[in-house]
Amino acid sequence: MQPDERERAEQLRREYDDAVASNGREAPGPFTTVSGRPIDRLYDPTDLPDHDYERDINTPGSYPYTRGVHRTGYRGKPWTIRMFSGFGSVEETNRRYRELLAAGNNGLSIAFDMPTLMGYDHDDPWSQGEFGSGGVAVDSLADMRLLFDGLPLDKLTTSMTINGPAPILLAMLVAVAEEQGVPRAQLSGTLQNDILKEFIAQNEFIYPPQHSMRLVVDSIAYCAAEMPQWNPVSVSGYHIREAGATAAQELAFTLANGMEYVRQSIARGLDVDTFASRISFFFNCHNDFFEEIAKFRAARRIWARAMREQFGAKQERSWLMRFHAQTSGVSLTAQQPEVNLVRVALQAMAAVLGGTQSLHTDSMDEALALPSEKAATLALRTQQVILHESGAINTVDPLGGSWFIEKLTNDIEADALAYFERIQKLGGVIPAIESGFFHGEILEASQRYQREVERGDRIVVGVNAYQGDGLNDVPILKMDIEGRERHMARLAAWKADRDQNACDNALRRLDAASRTPTENTMPYIIDAVKAGATVGDVCGVWRAVFGEYREVMAV
Repeated sequence: MQPDERERAEQLRREYDDAVASNGREAPGPFTTVSGRPIDRLYDPTDLPDHDYERDINTPGSYPYTRGVHRTGYRGKPWTIRMFSGFGSVEETNRRYRELLAAGNNGLSIAFDMPTLMGYDHDDPWSQGEFGSGGVAVDSLADMRLLFDGLPLDKLTTSMTINGPAPILLAMLVAVAEEQGVPRAQLSGTLQNDILKEFIAQNEFIYPPQHSMRLVVDSIAYCAAEMPQWNPVSVSGYHIREAGATAAQELAFTLANGMEYVRQSIARGLDVDTFASRISFFFNCHNDFFEEIAKFRAARRIWARAMREQFGAKQERSWLMRFHAQTSGVSLTAQQPEVNLVRVALQAMAAVLGGTQSLHTDSMDEALALPSEKAATLALRTQQVILHESGAINTVDPLGGSWFIEKLTNDIEADALAYFERIQKLGGVIPAIESGFFHGEILEASQRYQREVERGDRIVVGVNAYQGDGLNDVPILKMDIEGRERHMARLAAWKADRDQNACDNALRRLDAASRTPTENTMPYIIDAVKAGATVGDVCGVWRAVFGEYREVMAV
């Protein structure tokens, strides 16, 4: 902006403020985002005094990618519709995947149940009562075969949401693909494998942080060499936000974790350009429409600058942040669940306008139970309406250049950079985890939000206002009551029929490799699952080698 233009803009702003002060009417507020960020009445060129278009925004597909990583946006390639699903038995989940694919889904995203996530077989006493309630139950290669029965792994992208046992599920996928005749190098998809966010928010960790990081870096190094189309880690802010973090905290903590994976991989001896382009991200999309769009734009810019300027990546593809978004489960209400359709539609539109590469839309009944088929189909249709009927794909970054959006993008970026400094002063991500820093920050933010709702300062439709008649009548998913019995019989037969000597020998080799920090464990894991080892068997080896972690609670 030229000096005379800036001077005129400042004059107009003063005149506007004076006019509002003299005769403007305004509710008392407060006017804040969901995260508690104060929002001004008006935004104009005076809010961007040092604005440099090329430096800060630029065209789509150009550094620093504020406006998106692809030059033509969704005109070139629509986002991937990747609905998250998994429940009960592998047979039930396989049927749901077939239904989703037939309905227009073009990517699979797998949820696993709690015993699988925590590395226990379902015949372990710890697993009692937890079969299939939050995802699909997988113990052995036999389960994995049924999960992907009839699903061509060379034509699908597959995302697996699992962390502590993540390398084991990846090994099982590799084995099943090879049985289908699909080489591992052709597999395309994502392993969440983001153990740092487990220590920060979701608490589904098993081993201490440094040992857990070793396994993540093993998978990064293995995929860089053997599986060039696979994303070995999806750095996840979703669960951080669901735990109560603000938008800026979600962004800062997620990117700090991503940078830590880069540091540890470089420390292992990997060239940053051999793996950086396969690190992907997974963000939450909450209720505040504009804050979420600005968060996504800031995320791309921060990551691009860090990869090029801090880590010295030379290849452009290493600077690009590619991310999946999911609408906010924690924002859904058990009261008036059909209203959740409206929330999800707004959140999904924000993710699209923010430039996501793939998207999951939550189902309206998720505050009550796992999604029914009808609810899951409506969630899928939400994306299809946005894609085909809203006009959102017609232009790239349609809100780019909005004074409000650009100022909000700058502010969220500044907050994230301030958090990076605080984390660095604590010694980095792992010392910050061990000190309880992340827990304390999220706890404070979540308590603030809850107080606002309880006081009525923040309206949640159907909860503290517009309560109406309570619950709507929505169908609830009924799982196959015989699914657990089939699974337990299959597990028992698997353990009885396998070559126990071969399995034991493979586990001993994995044990030795796990005790050797310079050895990559992935080939040994693949050998073990092919020899019949279960998720519980492999995690049992690591529990013995690494020990189990007990978290530091925030005070």
